[in-house]
Amino acid sequence: MTIRPPKVSVAIPVYDGESHLAETIDSVLSQSCADFELIICDDHSTDRSLEIAASRADSRIRILRNASNLGFGGNWNRCLAEAQGSYIKILPQDDLLHRDCLKKQAEVLDADVAGGVALVFCARSIIGPTGKAQLTRRFTGGLRATGADIAKRTARMGTNPVGEPGAVLFRRSAATAAGAFDGTRPFVIDIDYWLRLLKFGNAVYLPEVLASFRVSPGSQSVRMVRNQAAEFRAFLAELGHSRLYPLSRTDVRIGGLAAAANGIGRALFYRLTMRSSS
Repeated sequence: MTIRPPKVSVAIPVYDGESHLAETIDSVLSQSCADFELIICDDHSTDRSLEIAASRADSRIRILRNASNLGFGGNWNRCLAEAQGSYIKILPQDDLLHRDCLKKQAEVLDADVAGGVALVFCARSIIGPTGKAQLTRRFTGGLRATGADIAKRTARMGTNPVGEPGAVLFRRSAATAAGAFDGTRPFVIDIDYWLRLLKFGNAVYLPEVLASFRVSPGSQSVRMVRNQAAEFRAFLAELGHSRLYPLSRTDVRIGGLAAAANGIGRALFYRLTMRSSS
């Protein structure tokens, strides 16, 4: 008997994520779309992450434990390789999906029978360590965008206009064509991948808030705050010299300045958010 693969694969790459992992897992299990698998890929954690994952009894869950620590990019790629669904979402261990996230994002890809859409993304809520909403991040470039559109906005804004992985659902076929995540610069691992996926289709934006990105002491973005601006400038410079999308020297220069300003603002926001939640 042939077992049909799930429509959606949600993969949570985990390393010492015990603080919020249970809430993240539960946000997936409570989805209104039931046709998914949940892959929890533990990167040889030293805390109770594996125990927390195993405490959820649901046949849709697959728990994997790396024999050794693969690192940030390596674990994301393990998640990507294990996904069996037509559509894939990488969900960081601190973040949350709102109840209709998978349903509404999958509907967009289902309706695109020609396969012209590579990924769908949504507005998201930025929350503090306790889950209190701090602000909402939205995309202002329309409801549909090409890779060239996103690349231009990335450079001119000095940040990732698509958003964090929890806000994005992408086609497995596009991922197969794009290849693995590049973990060389962890801060830009997501926008680098979104732009590579967008060589194989457009992006559709859903203005409804369907995911939450958590700012907490253990989150990867907070740990990387000191290197964010430098990594983004290096990414833009490399993108400007590549054949992926045409970026002018002015685009790269403006993006570098914006990235520096964003880095200062982001560090201050992280500090204030965690202080207000303490």
